[in-house]
Amino acid sequence: MRLFPRLLLSHVLVIVLVVAGIFISAELVAPRFYRAHVEEMVQTMGPAGATLRGDLERGMRLTLTRALWAALPLAALVAMVTAYVSSRRVIRSVQVLRLQSMALASGEYHQRLEETGRDELADLAHNFNVLAGALERVEQGRVELIGNVAHELRAPLAALRGYADAMTDGIMTSAHASQAISREVGAMERLVRDLSLVSRVEAGQLDLRLRAVPVTALLQSIHDRFALAFEDKGVHLSLSADPPLTVWADEERAVQILTNLVGNALRHTPAGGRAQVTAGINGTHVILTVTDTGAGISPEHLPRIFDRFYRADPARSRTDGGSGVGLTIARGLAEAMRGTLSVHSVPGQGTAVTLTLPVGPP
Repeated sequence: MRLFPRLLLSHVLVIVLVVAGIFISAELVAPRFYRAHVEEMVQTMGPAGATLRGDLERGMRLTLTRALWAALPLAALVAMVTAYVSSRRVIRSVQVLRLQSMALASGEYHQRLEETGRDELADLAHNFNVLAGALERVEQGRVELIGNVAHELRAPLAALRGYADAMTDGIMTSAHASQAISREVGAMERLVRDLSLVSRVEAGQLDLRLRAVPVTALLQSIHDRFALAFEDKGVHLSLSADPPLTVWADEERAVQILTNLVGNALRHTPAGGRAQVTAGINGTHVILTVTDTGAGISPEHLPRIFDRFYRADPARSRTDGGSGVGLTIARGLAEAMRGTLSVHSVPGQGTAVTLTLPVGPP
C-alpha cells in the first residue's frame, strides 16, 4: 500500500477511536451530572416525582445519545476533510522531496526545495538544500580539480613529447635531452606528491607527531634553507623571535608551512626588497608572521588565495617550480595542528601571512 492511503487510513482510524472514546466517556460520565438535576426535579415535583425518576434519567440519557449521533455526521465530515487535506499536504511534500532526491542522485545538484513553515518538513527541506549545496560545491571542485590537473600536466607532457621528437629527429643529443626529461618528470612527480598530500590533509588522514618545538629551531631551519637563495637574489631576509617560545606542533610540518610562506616571499619580492619572519605570543598561541615588500595581492584575489591551483598571477604558473597547491597544503597543515593561516596584503606595499600555532597540547 502506498503512503497516502496508509496515512489517510491512519487518520481515519484515529477519528474512529476518538468518536468511540467520546461515546463511551459520555455514557459513563454523563449520569454523574444529570442525576443531580433529576433529584432537584423530583424534589420539586414532590411524591409524584419519585415515580418519574427512572423516566427522567432514561429521557436525559436518550437525549444525550441522540445529540451525539446527530452531531456525528458533521463532526466526521469535518474530521475526514481535515485528515485528507493534512495527508495530501504531507504527501505532496514527500513527493516533491522524492522527485528532487531522484534528480539529486542523477547529478542535478542545483535542485532546491522551497522552505516554508516552521515544522519538521521545513527543517527537512532546509537540510536537503544544505546537502544539495554541499554536493554542488564538491562537484564543482571535482570538475575544477580534473581541469586543473590536466592543465598542469599538459605543459610537461608537451615538453616530453618535444624532447622525444627532437631525439628521434637527431636535433638533440640523448645526453642533453635526458636532463630536460628528468626535469619535466620531476615536475610531474612534485605535482603528484603535492596532490596526494592535499587529499590526505583534507581527509584528515595525516599522521602528525606533535611535541613541543622551540620556535628558534623552526627559524634556524628556514635560515639554513633560504639564506643563500635570498642573498643570490639580493633580497634581505631577517628572522626574529622573543625567546623562549615553543609551539605544540609537528616540527617537519611546521617547517614545511614556513618553507612555503618564505619561498613565496622570495619568489614575489624583487631585488633590493626585504622579507621578515617574526614570532610572538598571544595568549595560548604563538604568532608567526612572514612579511615581504613585494607587489602584494589584489583584494579580489584574497578570498581564493588558499584554493587549489589558484594563482593571483597566472604568468608565474610553472616557471618558478610552484604546483599551485602550496598554500592549500599550508592551511590544511596549520588547521590539522589546531592553528590558523591568514593573509593580509596591500597592493604595491607587500604581503603579510600569519601562522598561529598552539603553545601546548589541548
